[in-house]
Amino acid sequence: MSKLEIRDLRVKIEDKAILNGVNLTVNQGEIHALMGPNGSGKSTLANALMGHPKYEITGGEILLDGENLVEMEADERARKGLFLAFQYPSEVPGVTVMNFLRTALKARQNGSGKDMSISEFRKVLQKKMALLKMEENFLSRYLNEGFSGGEKKRMEILQLTVLQPKIAVLDETDSGLDIDALRTVSDGVNSMTGPNFGALVITHYQRLLNYIKPHFVHVMWNGQIVVNGGPEFALELEAKGYDWIKEKYGNNA
Repeated sequence: MSKLEIRDLRVKIEDKAILNGVNLTVNQGEIHALMGPNGSGKSTLANALMGHPKYEITGGEILLDGENLVEMEADERARKGLFLAFQYPSEVPGVTVMNFLRTALKARQNGSGKDMSISEFRKVLQKKMALLKMEENFLSRYLNEGFSGGEKKRMEILQLTVLQPKIAVLDETDSGLDIDALRTVSDGVNSMTGPNFGALVITHYQRLLNYIKPHFVHVMWNGQIVVNGGPEFALELEAKGYDWIKEKYGNNA
């Protein structure tokens, strides 16, 4: 069983410390929800885990199956089995969804998987796209170019289902989605759940967790995870808000 271990992770951006010692373990077979107010460091954690060059790691470790990812580039981390669904996916003009996904899968498998023909790969995609209620013409469109917010989020989850990572980080996948799109995207994530998949779901709102059921809920404040709980804890946060977190931990979490 694979696991992601974050040990005393410290990150800064342009000499400003954002993460101040994050500790968290996500095992395959587990869904973890990470919540907290704006500016607490949630998206910084997601980007630092995936190796975004803007985020400088100044201390700590990111271990996947015991191997430290800190010095690895983003593509190396992806090949090891880590995945990030972006809050704001980028547009890639000139690259079709079909070509992107086929190339990404080959890179993820690193030569170890079956080299499917285009027709075989299309059949695989059609099944996954049906789950996400995506029309087949998506495959010939340029990646995220002209996509609505909901289409971009579906595209992220389609990548997730194709690449089959060990551990996925979903950074506010619910932002900008109406209730129908939220259910559809959640169905895509839930199709992955099982003993060979673990996820860290970053969200502000309980509503996503009505569809993607977490095993654990964590609250981030001032660049640290300060409170941990079970799935019912998200309902408590929805009712109480975060003011009590701020009052309890102040600026010295």
